[in-house]
Amino acid sequence: MPVTGQSPMALLPAWAAKTVTRDGLNLNIRPACAEDEQKLVDFFKQLNPQDLRFRFLSATNGASPGLAHTLVDIDHTQTENLLAFDDQNQLVATTMVAAPQGGDDAEVAVAVRSDLKGHGVGWSMLDQACDYARSRGFKTLHSVQMSDDRAAIALEEEMGFRARPNPDDMSLTMLSKDLAAK
Repeated sequence: MPVTGQSPMALLPAWAAKTVTRDGLNLNIRPACAEDEQKLVDFFKQLNPQDLRFRFLSATNGASPGLAHTLVDIDHTQTENLLAFDDQNQLVATTMVAAPQGGDDAEVAVAVRSDLKGHGVGWSMLDQACDYARSRGFKTLHSVQMSDDRAAIALEEEMGFRARPNPDDMSLTMLSKDLAAK
């Protein structure tokens, strides 16, 4: 839902954040911009095949320049791609939040650099996504996970998401969080 009275581009700095993961990793989180296209290509090259499959819900070799362009060419209104950088300005995670026009619900997808999984980066990014979605007025945040991605499902359940199987595809688990309940 667009924030009234201000353009999305004027609000981008407000959607940036600094946080520290439970393992002490400093993260600088900000919305993606056109200059991040190559950084996203390079980031997805660093993910192992399983992490790529979990992020894109199918086997893939990484993000092509075309896909990376799609991930930065967003409206910053119904769709936002939050990027997390470490102290060396290396991209370590990406979190996409997207909603249909006029909808009250949004969907989230998180990818964490494979060597940093289990260090609180995913938690920090999902927490930031929830805050972002809540600030945009979305009522519910949804996630779709491969059913064998037990770590992501457990993390989301720990953060208050409710899991249910996808009746149309048992290889997928649907998760939802009521954003009114912090």
